[in-house]
Amino acid sequence: QVQLVESGGGLVQAGGSLRVSCAASGRTFSIYAVGWFRQAPGKEREFVALIRWRGGSTYYADSVKGRFTVSRDNAKNTVYLQMNSLRPEDTAVYYCAAHDRYYSNYATFPWEYDYWGQGTQVTVSS
Repeated sequence: QVQLVESGGGLVQAGGSLRVSCAASGRTFSIYAVGWFRQAPGKEREFVALIRWRGGSTYYADSVKGRFTVSRDNAKNTVYLQMNSLRPEDTAVYYCAAHDRYYSNYATFPWEYDYWGQGTQVTVSS
């Protein structure tokens, strides 16, 4: 089992920056990739970004490409999502998730992930 805990959400003005963190514990050696998803009220959970645990390759949704950066610190078992140039439409609960299965493609669907954090609220005011 892998446990994930997000932190770092909050309120920020449009154009500002925020960094959220995802601390992993448990069987972290089994993690293949960690993804970030977000869910706004009344909307489906959507993929934001991911990072592969060992190789460090990353993949982003088009809506955040060039504004968000995902990174990891394996020594701390922590993944970060740096969010710059934030927009009101980025407002959502942000979740980190992990999977320990191999996928030939980047995993961008929630059902591909085995473990989830509790989520952290990010609110961007206009």
